[in-house]
Amino acid sequence: MIFDTDVLIWIQRGNEKAARIVENTDERSISVLTYMELLQCARNKEQHGNIKDFLLKQNFKTIPMSENIGHRAAIYIEEYSLSSGLRAGDAIIAATAAEHNDTLVTGNEKHFRPIKELKIKIFKP
Repeated sequence: MIFDTDVLIWIQRGNEKAARIVENTDERSISVLTYMELLQCARNKEQHGNIKDFLLKQNFKTIPMSENIGHRAAIYIEEYSLSSGLRAGDAIIAATAAEHNDTLVTGNEKHFRPIKELKIKIFKP
């Protein structure tokens, strides 16, 4: 499964339900965009280290950007930005999941639900 940034932020805030979803998943992945968003939210080097340690200890694989992911994300923006408010970051995360034929775990149902070929699992904190 590929985890959206919001689920990992819920874990950082101490949400046990979010932590259980991760714990009960054997193969854990994130988009490189999620990795960047998590680090961007850190206030100092210690928090950077904590984020990196968490991802390492939980065996998260970071999926890099590819030409196919970028192309698919651009198509998603063309198709869904006006109708559902899809933003570039979410388009890249969705495209990463779709390109890898993997399920996206997210609490952001509004932006992702319209993407027909995307498999999603909705997280409700």
